[in-house]
Amino acid sequence: MRRRKFITLLGGMVAAWPLAARAQQPERMRRVGVLMNMPADDPEASARVTAFAQGLQQLGWIVGHNVRIDYRWGAFDAASSGRYAAELLALAPNVIVPVGTPPTRALQQAARTVPIVFVNVVDPVGAGFVDSLAQPGGNVTGFIVFEYVTSAKWLELLKDIAPQLKRVAVLRESDIAPGIGQLAVIQAAAPSFGVEVRPIGVRDADEIERAVTTFASSSNGGLIVTASPFTALHRKLIIALVARHRLPAVYPFRYFPTSGGLISYGPDTTDPFRRAAGYVDRILKGEKPADLPVQTPINYELVINLKTAKALSIDIPDKLLTLADEVID
Repeated sequence: MRRRKFITLLGGMVAAWPLAARAQQPERMRRVGVLMNMPADDPEASARVTAFAQGLQQLGWIVGHNVRIDYRWGAFDAASSGRYAAELLALAPNVIVPVGTPPTRALQQAARTVPIVFVNVVDPVGAGFVDSLAQPGGNVTGFIVFEYVTSAKWLELLKDIAPQLKRVAVLRESDIAPGIGQLAVIQAAAPSFGVEVRPIGVRDADEIERAVTTFASSSNGGLIVTASPFTALHRKLIIALVARHRLPAVYPFRYFPTSGGLISYGPDTTDPFRRAAGYVDRILKGEKPADLPVQTPINYELVINLKTAKALSIDIPDKLLTLADEVID
């Protein structure tokens, strides 16, 4: 009798062992690669990766517990994109998040099956990353950084803060298509504002200094800084030159006025990273990039630096102060 009870007890214990073992096994670790196009020590880069990690955490993905994120930092160097793309792919990630057009192109050329969720690409259809915004069609989808139509708003804002304006310099990166697209929209809008547009194509810091200094030698001028990795990298230099020459200037993103620039209008630069976390979550749970439409910006911000306005002796109209999402005193 005792022997039968012991065997029955032992049998129950053996049956329970697999269940206990399964309960003690750690959750499966997923791997996500992120190829940034900013230096690791840039405060804007820190805000973006924090938003991405927080977005994943809100969806149940805890770094070090069930997901590992491997970062590579391109520092705006397009030539390094291929090397970093190869490094990330060698880690066998489940999903890769490239930031900007060169990193996305490098990854797409190197990986035709690994899911890719890009952030901060301007024209993914024109670049050949996706078949269409609604139906990407391959292993790539993601989030557009801005729409070209926004560029006309920069000219409108410049005239609002400097009504006497007659000349507008458009500072753009010479070698990228988005610079051409933004300039075209500004040129098309210029006649309705009665201004002459002067393109300034730049490729290095010395060209920025020479071009801005030359333009500022004549009166009634203002500056529009277009969106590009190059202008983001050199934003401190640009802002310092604008202050030195007392030029009214409009910028594309919030991190310009927070760095001392006058006024910006453009999309929230951290929001796409939170939204990208949502796409990564859906892909890790089995969905395909081909079925996830490319998305455009949702939140646009008007940011004004009043301290800079006072230093430049510029009176910001009340209507702009009322509309502003953020006013920096």
